[in-house]
Amino acid sequence: MAKSSNPEGKTGVRIVVAGDRGTGKSSLIVTAAAETFPTNVPRLLPPTRLPEDFYPDRVPITIIDTSSNPEDRGKLAEELKRADAVVLTYACDQPETLNRLSTFWLPELRQLEVKVPVIVVGCKLDLRDDQQQVSLEQVMSPIMQQFREIETCIECSAYKHIQIPEVFYYAQKAVLHPTGPLFDQETQTLKPRCVRALKRIFILCDHDRDGALSDAELNNFQVPQMFLFPFCLLLLKQVKCFNAPLQPSEIVGVKRVVQDKLVEGVNERGLTLTGFLFLHALFIEKGRLETTWTVLRKFGYNNDIKLSDDLIPYSSFKRAPDQSVELTNEAIEFLKGVYELFDSDLDNNLRPIEVEDVFSTAPEKYGSQFEIYSFNFLLLHCNPTESGPWNDAPYKDAAEKTALGGLSLDAFLSEWALMTLLDPARSLENLIYIGYPGDSSSAIRITRRRRLDRKKQQSERNVFQCFVFGPANAGKSALMNSFLGRPYLDSYSPTADEQYAVNVVELPG
Repeated sequence: MAKSSNPEGKTGVRIVVAGDRGTGKSSLIVTAAAETFPTNVPRLLPPTRLPEDFYPDRVPITIIDTSSNPEDRGKLAEELKRADAVVLTYACDQPETLNRLSTFWLPELRQLEVKVPVIVVGCKLDLRDDQQQVSLEQVMSPIMQQFREIETCIECSAYKHIQIPEVFYYAQKAVLHPTGPLFDQETQTLKPRCVRALKRIFILCDHDRDGALSDAELNNFQVPQMFLFPFCLLLLKQVKCFNAPLQPSEIVGVKRVVQDKLVEGVNERGLTLTGFLFLHALFIEKGRLETTWTVLRKFGYNNDIKLSDDLIPYSSFKRAPDQSVELTNEAIEFLKGVYELFDSDLDNNLRPIEVEDVFSTAPEKYGSQFEIYSFNFLLLHCNPTESGPWNDAPYKDAAEKTALGGLSLDAFLSEWALMTLLDPARSLENLIYIGYPGDSSSAIRITRRRRLDRKKQQSERNVFQCFVFGPANAGKSALMNSFLGRPYLDSYSPTADEQYAVNVVELPG
């Protein structure tokens, strides 16, 4: 099995094993670590460490044994609260210990507010009565419906060495490649933030912008500012080395898998966005979450499916009180291209739903929403009531609207200029989310200090911030409305909150 990089820079995983007395906790731990069944097991084991090369992710594991004695409840609670994952054991030959999972152990975890993945493990599989054979799915399905925090269920035998390494592999995997951020167990859908991230990745890989990933784009594409990366190996060769290109027949196989389930997932140009999303839903259905997580992390996402902080040069925003932040010409040219791309009818009017599409690759509540209902089909749904990061103050109604209620190119760039002035980190973050291809530091610049401008009697600024003061009913709002091309209103309506108006001003000469 191929070695993979350490996800999220995790230095170790702490797994706490809990369960009723006599369910096989200590034997499970010893057999996993020593690869031999113990003849004499102490009442409570000291912390047990599995080395980093024990599993492919190369992250060391510390396993904590616990006591279920009443006098040790305090220590048990302390260990559970420190866990990255919890392994709950029951004995396959003692049905009452299985019942105790739902009547005591799982409610106890909730009461302690232990919000980590739970792996339910049936130990002593070799001792189960052959006449009481019941499928694990049949037994656990009702419990998993009630307790969604259960990540995986597995049966094992320490005595016969059946599925012992798998127990802690699944526990580690649940920590390093969690289900929660990707998939909603309740609705059986990919979570919106996950879909937006995958859509951004799809767009970044679709170099010719034809709405499909060709064979060449699937097999070998440029990850911006990072490295060449044989992407399709993550789609098909999930457990093999990631350093060999796919054969043409294998690419055909990937597309056939999608097309057999979802006709619109593949067209004459290649794998569509719909097919790309479906493929990742399929990975999750098959338990291959590490495939989707590998893709996300290669593109800079963390476990919250947001861009990692190290991708945003926060130090670049440090400035004196008489300095401001502006977009560079490079960023403005990029935004002009974005506007042209999404202004599909070329009427210089970016409608609210088109603005929404611009931000459909950003992680927050704004943007187009895609939902995958089951793994057999994909439903794309747009919510026109949300229109990007400018739907709230101070950006809402800050720019001039067209007669059709949309944004002209000047208004679109004005909103970006305002966001960069007021919140440069958010502006840069959104630039990256919508696909800015250059180094992030090339998108913004700090203006020269105002005192130097006065000294030179000239300014290099492109964005000027003016404050409007005056008594009530002096016409401040009317002045700002006029700046945005809005009609004068005879009726007076006092302004209670701070308001902004941003527009492009043509200089004479």
